[in-house]
Amino acid sequence: MKYTLLVLFVFLTSFRPPETKVYICGSTGAKKYHFSETCRGLSSCHHGAVKTSLKQAQGLGLTLCGWED
Repeated sequence: MKYTLLVLFVFLTSFRPPETKVYICGSTGAKKYHFSETCRGLSSCHHGAVKTSLKQAQGLGLTLCGWED
């Protein structure tokens, strides 16, 4: 029983869900993030899309693109 609980504890604590990745325009004036690299909102980006985590994008004050909500 103790072994089963130990294995279960290790299993549950060792796996974390993967971070959600989003795309932002590479310019410093970016205001939105996008779930898809082919989003219409990124079509006017001339600096190239940069892949980052959702948490980091929100930390920069970016909000979800209007084409994706």
